[in-house]
Amino acid sequence: MLKCIVLDDEPLAIHLLEDHINKVPFLQLSGSFNNPMEALVSINNNPVDLVFLDIQMPQLNGVQFMQLLQNRAQVIITSAYQEYAIDGFEHNVIDYLLKPIAFERFYKAVEKAYNQKNPTQKLNRSEEMLPLTGGYIFVKVETKMVRVELDDILYIEGLKNYVSIYTKTQRIVTLQVMKQLEEVLSPNRFVRVHRSYIVALDKITSIERQEIYINDRIIPIGNTYQEHFFKLLETRKA
Repeated sequence: MLKCIVLDDEPLAIHLLEDHINKVPFLQLSGSFNNPMEALVSINNNPVDLVFLDIQMPQLNGVQFMQLLQNRAQVIITSAYQEYAIDGFEHNVIDYLLKPIAFERFYKAVEKAYNQKNPTQKLNRSEEMLPLTGGYIFVKVETKMVRVELDDILYIEGLKNYVSIYTKTQRIVTLQVMKQLEEVLSPNRFVRVHRSYIVALDKITSIERQEIYINDRIIPIGNTYQEHFFKLLETRKA
């Protein structure tokens, strides 16, 4: 069990994180704060294992808070601004979550925190906690952030430093690398089948030899990925 607190100056962000925390059996919420000093006093009196920390706050920003925390708890940064990620990882944070935070991405981060805190205990992931429908991500398209519904994604194609997300109605091009999206997407809904492709499992029409058919598109299965892919299909069949 990881005792945790939420520190954020946005009520909606706090509510979302509280909702996510309540869905995870190995997390115990000790309190939520919008004031960094009150959070520090609480930690001094009641130590916790994990802090969900907003990076931009009045009085103290997230970096200053971590300096005062002095590694007494693990930290997962939550922010609407990707440019602060480097500051976070310089302070050995567990993960950096971009708002709004999808549950799948949240779960990956807290799973990492649990495994680091309990290296000798294997965490049995409950796939039932990762929903098979719903949810969304935000991706940057030129100067704006675009919301992409996970249910609409057919497959994703990568090329150098950008990816194309193919949905039921459009193609969205975003300046990211495949690994970034692979980390965000739920592993029980999306799987990487090639160096350049991620597919939505529920959108696969058929599979023949080393090729996946999604509607009229043919996607190759790379040799490196085929064993994991076919094992995953067998698991879902069972």
